[in-house]
Amino acid sequence: DNGVEFVADIAQVTMASKKKQIESINSRLALVMKSGKYVLGYKQTMKTLRNGKAWLVIISKNCPVLKRSQLEYYAMLSNTGVHHYNGNNIELGTACGKYFRVSCISITDAGDSDIALPKENAEEKKE
Repeated sequence: DNGVEFVADIAQVTMASKKKQIESINSRLALVMKSGKYVLGYKQTMKTLRNGKAWLVIISKNCPVLKRSQLEYYAMLSNTGVHHYNGNNIELGTACGKYFRVSCISITDAGDSDIALPKENAEEKKE
């Protein structure tokens, strides 16, 4: 009987932590939209990855598999971080403060947000 309650408690804790994580990424994303530089969409994201200007790529959950794998591959080649957003493209667009769907975002300058630290500053913050 205690085992079932324990599993239920763990499920509630993980759901609560996921919700906090989503709220955290959404608030950081809102700060990037206000103070940082970014591009929305697949073509522009690929362009920033090819030019080496992207710091972080955020991909929605329902981005097509081929596009997702291409974004991940280019990000790996350009040594850029990838975050898989836990919502679909409608929710990602809403998190960006837009009234349209957004499948992927490339953050080129985080502004005041700590969502994507520059590669040089990331090592300094770890120490």
